[in-house]
Amino acid sequence: MGAEKRLIRTICLAAIMVSSAANSAFAHETETQEGVASFYSDRFQGATTASGEPFDQQALTAAHPSLPFGTKVLVTRPDTGQEVEVLINDRGPFIQGRIIDLSKRAAAKLGMIRRGTAPVMVTLLD
Repeated sequence: MGAEKRLIRTICLAAIMVSSAANSAFAHETETQEGVASFYSDRFQGATTASGEPFDQQALTAAHPSLPFGTKVLVTRPDTGQEVEVLINDRGPFIQGRIIDLSKRAAAKLGMIRRGTAPVMVTLLD
């Protein structure tokens, strides 16, 4: 029975490692993504992000569905040429068609506060 348990543990560990590698490869499959950006509501100020950090509207941070925490990306508005570098520290956005959720400071640098959303290109910097 001990040998069977070791075999099952080994198989499970291998499956986890393969799954982890596949997710990592998927997250970095393309260096640029195009879509719509939004920004956090003020009510999230101080809330705990998925990375465990408190959310700060004045930090240059963002939420992305799959990029690893700590990843730096350049967010560019192709319609205006405005850009901002942000650090991924949360998960989201959770609305179909949106690819990144920005802090208010980052959104202001992109000139999208009045509009609420904007078309963007997200480019990996790491």
